[in-house]
Amino acid sequence: MTARGLRLTPFRGLRYAPERVSSLAAVTSPPYDVVVRPDGLRELETADPYNIVRLILPQATDPADRHGKAAETLRRWRADGVLVHDARPALYVYEQRKGELLQRGLIGALRLTPPQEGVVLPHEDVIDEVVADRAALMRQIAANPEPLLLAYHGNGTRTGATAVIERATRGAPLVATTTEDGFSHRLWAVTDPAELARVDAELSGHRALIADGHHRWATYLRLRAEHGDGGGTSPWDYGLVLLVDTARYPLQVRAIHRVLPRLPLDKALDLLQRAGHPGGASAGDGPDAAADDGAPFRVRTLTAPLERALAELERTPGTAFLLTGGDGVFRLLDRPSPALLARTVPAGRPAAWRELDATVLHSTLLDGVWQIPDSSADIGYLHHPRAAVEQAAAHGGTAVLMRPVAEETVRTLAEQGVTMPRKSTSFGPKPATGLVLRTVGDAPL
Repeated sequence: MTARGLRLTPFRGLRYAPERVSSLAAVTSPPYDVVVRPDGLRELETADPYNIVRLILPQATDPADRHGKAAETLRRWRADGVLVHDARPALYVYEQRKGELLQRGLIGALRLTPPQEGVVLPHEDVIDEVVADRAALMRQIAANPEPLLLAYHGNGTRTGATAVIERATRGAPLVATTTEDGFSHRLWAVTDPAELARVDAELSGHRALIADGHHRWATYLRLRAEHGDGGGTSPWDYGLVLLVDTARYPLQVRAIHRVLPRLPLDKALDLLQRAGHPGGASAGDGPDAAADDGAPFRVRTLTAPLERALAELERTPGTAFLLTGGDGVFRLLDRPSPALLARTVPAGRPAAWRELDATVLHSTLLDGVWQIPDSSADIGYLHHPRAAVEQAAAHGGTAVLMRPVAEETVRTLAEQGVTMPRKSTSFGPKPATGLVLRTVGDAPL
């Protein structure tokens, strides 16, 4: 194994005892940062008293109480036999399937490496308060409750790790369930030393892109710095991941949308108009106003269903966003003023970064025009456009609907060490939370 390659290590998975829960589907959850609506959280909590959301998003007024509550919940579930360790360390083959979509990968404990080694490539910035919260949770529960999603690019053939995965899927799975979103999930354990060696031999020559889970990765590194020894002998030197070969199983890339609950749409448009040069044409000069020296963006009004408005956004070349207050009317922004971009977008970075929709949104609109504080109270991030529209309507704010970024662009920037604005992409399908957990405090790797 090369010192600079991926090292995916077997571990004793902590899994639900099927006889102790109503169904495996009822105890799983999307990743913590996808469960954002209160009604979605309540639905998961009531699906089964042992739903994993009680560990990843415990509810209490004080953060310290929340984390302590999660630790006590995990202790009780283990004592009661609801969650049980597997007898032997394993890598877990994980399959997700829906219609023609098939994704397979390996869940394991990945050896953590410092960013400067370039083994795991982040592509987005993180919010420190979120990292601090996740670190406090994992520190209290002494566990990695959900894997982050990493993507590497193999040779696309049925050799090495892919061969191990496909051989495993010929046997009976440890876990098989179908969740409400229509995805079937299956899990197999790989414990044979020869098969583990084949995986190790291939992965040692690769590095991986963080597809989903930047905050969890930053959390792992923070906890490693606090509790690990850096030599790979401490369980804190590892973190739970799902590793997918995207040459064999391509990921889908979707956008993540913004909700600005304290910025009404009328105010957003007024501030945008004022951002033009004095004496120039304004951004509000009609539904088809073109951006020039006096108009920061062209603004067009669309009165159409959400799906049709999103389709128009997709067809628009160059930088573009959809704004709405949730009333069924959309404003399509495009053709930003080169002068405005020159004033607001930082220089000295690759053109591919400076031209990203997310870069222009954060640098030009959020920071320059609207002056929105960079806090969770002022900017919400939602994966589903309809949920973003509903949130904007509920708060009297503005939803900013985005387009996805091509995976090739993401990887190219990451390989150059250039990070995108946070929440620029949503890779998927994301692994379900609750199928297998990894304890750090009292279980061997």
